[in-house]
Amino acid sequence: MRKRRAVKREVLPDAIYNSKIFPYSYTLTGVEGKNPGFDYLEYFIKKAHQKKIKVHAWINPYRISSKSDIKTLSKDNPALQFLDTENISISDKGIYYDPTSELVKQLIEKQVLEIMNNYDIDGIHFDDYFYVDYEIDNTEYNKYIENNPNISRESYRLMHTNDLIKRVGKLIKEQNNDIIFSIAPDGNINNNYKYHYADVKTWLNEEYIDVIMPQLYYGFDNQYLPFVKSYNLWNDLIKEESSVRIVPVLAFYKVGSVDNNAGTGKNEWLEKDIIRKQILFLKDDTNYYGFGLFRYDYLFNEKFSNDIIINELKNIRTLCK
Repeated sequence: MRKRRAVKREVLPDAIYNSKIFPYSYTLTGVEGKNPGFDYLEYFIKKAHQKKIKVHAWINPYRISSKSDIKTLSKDNPALQFLDTENISISDKGIYYDPTSELVKQLIEKQVLEIMNNYDIDGIHFDDYFYVDYEIDNTEYNKYIENNPNISRESYRLMHTNDLIKRVGKLIKEQNNDIIFSIAPDGNINNNYKYHYADVKTWLNEEYIDVIMPQLYYGFDNQYLPFVKSYNLWNDLIKEESSVRIVPVLAFYKVGSVDNNAGTGKNEWLEKDIIRKQILFLKDDTNYYGFGLFRYDYLFNEKFSNDIIINELKNIRTLCK
């Protein structure tokens, strides 16, 4: 049987599906909570499966909105029940839930369960958003150290993100062992611990998840973290006995552009076959299980199209036959 390709369909804290927990996403009608009169996720899954494409629901678990104006939220948004508590953060970065809140964890579990129960999805996928506001857990942490004075702030945060990931992974497998649980963390391993409090080493080797999809958005000549070095660092984290698969996500959005964050390697993405070279490198590895591309717009949206992108698309189609 031909293996189905997998695509991710984002399910935000406002939903692109019929939900009894979250309001409809503003991306469907321009207004959060307005019924579009059509179940986009159901349609997408049906059409994808007809073409032998697997669909993984993409969730940003803690992000309520990328905007900071609470007035943009629908009256049905469950985040409003947290407004008078300290389990929510509102800043210029947007509106986010507190990762240490038990009520928040339960809400995320309910969302995952609702999607699995109502849709024929093939996977649940978490994005790399965990900690965004570093003051949000002040109250809960201060309470906790009254009885646990030896735990550091960093360990406390890792403990809570681990708790959520372990619980969600267990929930998924209890419902349907065939549904894949994956996470796409920051490609820089150190950043996951320093900024996001994502304990990727534990997730990989305690087997909380099925697939890790590090965002390896680096070229071969990146001055600070070149692609091959970055991939090898991730690969080395996975112990031989672990069943977790690594599926790197490649920066297709950089194709044909200058990468000003790459130092002396900033012009590398102007070459015609950097993605092809990265795929060939991955396919030579004994742990090869696949790759991801970010993002859909840059693959098929004409406004981003140029000769380099068209050439890379031809390369990908050839390599994936």
